[in-house]
Amino acid sequence: MTDISLDCKGLPCPQPVLRCKEAVEKDGPAQLVVIVDNEAAKENVSRFLTMQGYAVQAEKSGPDFIITGLRENGAECEECAVMTEAELQNVDKDKILVFVPTDVIGAGDDTLGGNLMYNFMVTLKELGDELWRIILVNGGVKLAVPGSRCLEELQKLEKSGVSILVCGTCLEFFGLTDKRAVGDVTNMLDVVTSFQLATKTIRV
Repeated sequence: MTDISLDCKGLPCPQPVLRCKEAVEKDGPAQLVVIVDNEAAKENVSRFLTMQGYAVQAEKSGPDFIITGLRENGAECEECAVMTEAELQNVDKDKILVFVPTDVIGAGDDTLGGNLMYNFMVTLKELGDELWRIILVNGGVKLAVPGSRCLEELQKLEKSGVSILVCGTCLEFFGLTDKRAVGDVTNMLDVVTSFQLATKTIRV
């Protein structure tokens, strides 16, 4: 295995992650160093490399971030790990993905729409173990920050085992990157992959 360095400054989401994915799949480097210039890219690249079996460190260097991923010999990615008995029993279960591109439901009145969104989040737990993942994009990321009525409900769902992904580009656009209080920062590659893996999708 080789060592690879990638300069991903200035690349829009999800290009930094896609370049990392290409390098990992093509060369399987023992060490991968990635330079990015924003917080969302740092979070996305770090999470991707961690999922690929790398030990990840990220440090600030002026306006940029230097992310270093190290993989020990024989380390396996999360997808290749031996499944536990409980995981094997869940293989055939439906995986419901909830896609939330807004902080309100419907059009006409935002106060009513906000109330409807809150009621929707409160009721999501009724889907039980089939509720797999919630993706928040565009205005939906506003639900994941302090001041949102839905934040506590999302935190409860995450604690129960539901995966919550929050668009990093959207957080940055709204100036909310440092205020995220639930879920993991995500990118468009994760979003597309989630649609592929889900057995059912609910779009709010």
